[in-house]
Amino acid sequence: MKEKDPTIQCSFCKRRVVVHSQYDLPVYDPRSGFALCARCVTDIYKAIEAHQVEVNKEADAETMSNLDEEMSRIKPHLIKEYLDKYIINQDQAKKILSVAVYNHYKRMKYGFDHKEDELDEIEKSNVIILGPSGCGKTALLSHLAKMLDIPFAVTDSSSLTEAGFVGSDVEVAVRNLYYAADKNITRCEHGIIYLDEFDKIARKSGENNTITADPGHEGVQQSLLKMLEGSEVEFTARGQRKHPEAPTIKVNTKNILFIVGGAFVGIEKIIAKRLKATDTGIGFGAKIEGQNEKPKYNDLIHKTRPEDLMKFGIIPEIIGRLPVICTLEDLDENALLRILTEPRNAPVRQYKKLMEMDNVDLEFSDDALHAVAQKAIERKTGARSLKGIIEDVMLDIMFDIPKSDKHRKVTITADCINNHATPIIEDLE
Repeated sequence: MKEKDPTIQCSFCKRRVVVHSQYDLPVYDPRSGFALCARCVTDIYKAIEAHQVEVNKEADAETMSNLDEEMSRIKPHLIKEYLDKYIINQDQAKKILSVAVYNHYKRMKYGFDHKEDELDEIEKSNVIILGPSGCGKTALLSHLAKMLDIPFAVTDSSSLTEAGFVGSDVEVAVRNLYYAADKNITRCEHGIIYLDEFDKIARKSGENNTITADPGHEGVQQSLLKMLEGSEVEFTARGQRKHPEAPTIKVNTKNILFIVGGAFVGIEKIIAKRLKATDTGIGFGAKIEGQNEKPKYNDLIHKTRPEDLMKFGIIPEIIGRLPVICTLEDLDENALLRILTEPRNAPVRQYKKLMEMDNVDLEFSDDALHAVAQKAIERKTGARSLKGIIEDVMLDIMFDIPKSDKHRKVTITADCINNHATPIIEDLE
C-alpha cells in the first residue's frame, strides 16, 4: 500500500513543506488545497512593508510640498485679517490663535525636516480658551477651520466619560479627527482637535479631592492627560463596540494640536478674590479714591492665571499641558450692533438675502438694531441669541410675504422687536 505523502506543496513557491506545526504552513485550506508556507508569508510581508515605506515617503513629500505652500497663506497677520471679516472685537484672542496655528504648521515642517532625530523636536503649545457664553469662542474656531488645509474636529467635552462608564470615551475626539481627515492617518496625526465645553469636566469639588466616583469630570481629565501630551490612541471604527476582537485604528497624538474652550462661569470671582488677597493696602498696591468699584468682567478675565484654573477644578497636570491661555471679552451693546450688520455672515445680511429672493427689500431701523442688542444683553447669551431674536420677529412676515410676487419694502422697527408690532410694508410697484 502506498504511503501518504507527509508534505504539502506551497501554492506560491511550489516547494513541498513538512508540517510539524501551524507555523510551517500558516495558510492552508484542506478543501481547495491552497497553501502558503512560512517563507512565502515572510517574503510577502517584507514586500508589503517595503511598499508601505515608499508610500509613506511619497505622502510625506506631498505633505511637505503642501506645507510650504500653506505656510505662505496662513501667516499670523493673514489669519487675523480673515477672522476680522467674520468676528467682531476679540483682537487679542485672534492674535493668540493665529500665532498658535502658524506655530503648529512650523512645528510640523520642523518635524518632517528632522524626522531622523527624534530627540530634536519642538514641543507643541496646546491652547485653553476662556470667555462668556456667546462671545465667539466656537465661531472663531469654526471660521479658522474653514481657512486651514489640515483636518479640524470639534468634540463636546461634556459628552465624554471615563472608560468603563456609560458615555463616550475620550478616544472619540481622535476618532472624529480621523474621519475629518477622510481616514488618512498621516493627515489626522497633524490635525487640530477642539474640545468644547471643557469647563463642564472640571472637578465638582474644585481643588479638593473627592472620594466618590466622578466619571464625567476628574476621571475624564485624567484620561485626557496622555492624549494631550502625545500618545498612541487606539479606537474602533465609528459605531463599533469595543471588544477584544474588534479591528482597531491607531493614531499618534504627538503632533495633534489641542484647543480646549469653555465659558468657565464664575472664574472671574476666583480671579477677583486672588487679586484682593494680593492687595497689600500700602505702597503701589494701596487703594485710592475711585478704586472701590467692583472690577468689570473684561478687566478680570485677561488676568487669568494657572492657579485660577486649578481653583476652578482643572487638575494641575492638565494645566501644564495647556501652556497658552486665550481669553475673550464679554460683548457690549456696540459690539453686538456691529455683529448684527458688519461681518460677511451677519444676521441682518442673511435675512436681507432671503427676502430678496421673494422680491422684497428688507430694512432694519437703527432703533430696531439697538432693541435686538439690548434684548441679547438681557438674556445674557451674547451673540448666539441675535439670530433667534430676529427670527422670532420675522416669522409672520416670512410666512405671509410669498403669497404675492409684488416688489415691496419691509421695515422692522423697535416696536416690532419689543412689542411684536407688525412691520411697515410698502408697495414699490
